[in-house]
Amino acid sequence: MGRRIHIVIAEPSVIIRSGLLAVLKGIQSLNADIAEVGSVSALPTQLRKYRPDILIVNPTQLGAFSLAQIKSEAGMPGLRVIALLLSLVNTDILNQYDEHFSVNDSPETIRTKLSGIVHGNDRKEVRQELSAREKEIIGCVVRGMTNKQIAELLCLSTHTIMTHRRNIANKLQIHSSAGLTIYAIVNKLVEINDIKDAVLSDET
Repeated sequence: MGRRIHIVIAEPSVIIRSGLLAVLKGIQSLNADIAEVGSVSALPTQLRKYRPDILIVNPTQLGAFSLAQIKSEAGMPGLRVIALLLSLVNTDILNQYDEHFSVNDSPETIRTKLSGIVHGNDRKEVRQELSAREKEIIGCVVRGMTNKQIAELLCLSTHTIMTHRRNIANKLQIHSSAGLTIYAIVNKLVEINDIKDAVLSDET
């Protein structure tokens, strides 16, 4: 990724923090110094100490702290921040971040997203590709099928379908049925008539 960058991982869980650290260190093209912070309350102080280019933090761990407050207290208004997602997070909150990592992201996806941050790319331009299975599930969802119906059709468990749907939401940053329907139509995952038929069948 070119120049050497400085990263701080702020996460109370040693297991999660160590896992992400191992992934980052395994990215050969990543030229970085990485520091760990286990307490969010100590974050402003640690940021002043390390002066990182990038902060990685779980939004749900910030509590009463806001990103603006942390940046202000650290004296780093231009700090780039990546959200570490362990669960679904409100889109309004996520929009405050420069990028996000999911616990389901592959090392290659993390490398690509980091590269986008380092080179100043717009977060929305660094989207993960959907798998064939995920596209199939989107088609089922916008046709009005329930998780149970999709699971039976694809011979998968309901839990697996729910996991796929969380991954889809994280990849596309679409958290509404209407938004998913528009995405499916634009990307030719379904025909408009399929959706009309689903609506009519629900009404009868």
